[in-house]
Amino acid sequence: MLLLLIVTTIVFIRCAGVDRYVTFENLQENKVRLLQAVENNYFLSVAGYIVLYLAVVAFSIPGATVLTLSGGFLFGALLGTLYVNAGATTGATLAFLFCRYAAGDWIQEKYLDKLITFNRELSENGYRYLLALRLIPLFPFFLINAGAGLTKIPLRTFVWTTSLGILPGSFVYAFAGKQLGSIESMGDIFSTEILIAFSLLALLVLVPVVVKYSKRKRTM
Repeated sequence: MLLLLIVTTIVFIRCAGVDRYVTFENLQENKVRLLQAVENNYFLSVAGYIVLYLAVVAFSIPGATVLTLSGGFLFGALLGTLYVNAGATTGATLAFLFCRYAAGDWIQEKYLDKLITFNRELSENGYRYLLALRLIPLFPFFLINAGAGLTKIPLRTFVWTTSLGILPGSFVYAFAGKQLGSIESMGDIFSTEILIAFSLLALLVLVPVVVKYSKRKRTM
């Protein structure tokens, strides 16, 4: 029943074309109205923003990037990043739990023998892999949520790696959103240098894994 409810909701959202409203062009056109709404009722705006963000992430609706930009524009770079983190982490956790209870447990039971080595590796270095994936904004957010839900990665590990890993990218988008008037397209936000920096940071997280395997090969 839960699976049917979630799938029905996603199909309804897609057919209703909700994602067409969460666009960069709409943000540009309605930025004055949005600012007025925040000024008139700040706390209600924050609560609505976080709920909207977690719904977009939980149901894999395109538009999270635009919402992050709007968070920086409406609430400032620092507070916007915090609100984005709250919404994105909560939404990702809901998607993770859904995938785990809908299919993850069944997969783990059915292919228990074949997944022994894989699960052992994740138990030792799973948090490093997740953190590295979160640090690089190029990896699809919803795929990481779904993929992690099919593994035995602990919920606590998923939550803290998600919250910490998305902070740098969220801040870049929120900071760019604060200067919304100078942005003409989404391509103006991430430069090649920034992407390289995030990639190097992700590789740095994986250094202990590489060192461990190098030592293991030498002893064999």
